[in-house]
Amino acid sequence: MSYDQIAWLPLCAGLTAAGLVLSFLALRRRGAAAGLRGAAWSLIPVAAYLTGALPALWQAGTAVAGFLTGLVLSPMVWAGVAVAGLSAVLFLVSGVLRGRRLRAGTTAGKRTRGGETATGPTPPAGGAAGGTAPTQPLRRPVQSRPAAPAADDDLSDIEEILKRRGIS
Repeated sequence: MSYDQIAWLPLCAGLTAAGLVLSFLALRRRGAAAGLRGAAWSLIPVAAYLTGALPALWQAGTAVAGFLTGLVLSPMVWAGVAVAGLSAVLFLVSGVLRGRRLRAGTTAGKRTRGGETATGPTPPAGGAAGGTAPTQPLRRPVQSRPAAPAADDDLSDIEEILKRRGIS
């Protein structure tokens, strides 16, 4: 059926009338917001007819319908969809493998107690090539707290918090 074979004014007016009746029923049952929203949707067919937008909407609808029928019925298109899916899976797998490699690289380069990495000695801390390490640390060492005796009761945590705040 082509665009010229359809009587658009009666069709649009009928859709609008039916929509307005349903909007009135929605207004009575579900309130003013639902009724007004239904009325707004109901007026769209007549507005499209009066503004002359129906030919453009008809062309857009036939283009979308043609694309979808071509998509559903074409084995070549489904082969393309399968290749696109394979590509997405390969991207995901490569991301997982890359993440594993990055994590493995950071654990291999961790420092040991002697100041050396797994690959060799650490570079000088002075910043310049061949510089010497500073004689004093930049920050004060953190004083360690005396180890609290392990208590089995649940109130030991509360008691510790109260002591820190000066409430005992």
